[in-house]
Amino acid sequence: MIKNERQYRITQSWAAKFRASLEEFTTKPRPKNVHPKMWEAQKASVQSQLRDLEDELREYERLKSGGPKTLELDSLDALPKVLIPAGIAAGLTQEDLAARLGLKPQQIQRYEASDYQTASFAAFLRSRASLISEFAMSRN
Repeated sequence: MIKNERQYRITQSWAAKFRASLEEFTTKPRPKNVHPKMWEAQKASVQSQLRDLEDELREYERLKSGGPKTLELDSLDALPKVLIPAGIAAGLTQEDLAARLGLKPQQIQRYEASDYQTASFAAFLRSRASLISEFAMSRN
């Protein structure tokens, strides 16, 4: 999952590289020393990776443009993973969330890097409350 603008730009860059690589597979002839099945497997691998990157880009863009009206949980274990999309959909940057919680942006980056697994329960609850209220206000 793309969690911030920096990751979004990096993913865009990688997607462009994979598109260029895929273009080479479709325009250049297969080298004689590469078995046809290996050539097709490499091409399929590039296509698969590009699809994954494009899916991530679309999801981030959907969240940035206002995202879903609700975010659903399958279990309480999934709650930390909903915090990041809720923040994106609410238009909050890591800096915004850090300011609301009285933390440094680097701490929010660490929390998000681990999907909030490294956050204390109290910090997790503060983050959750802040994001839920902002997400709810941005939906009205």
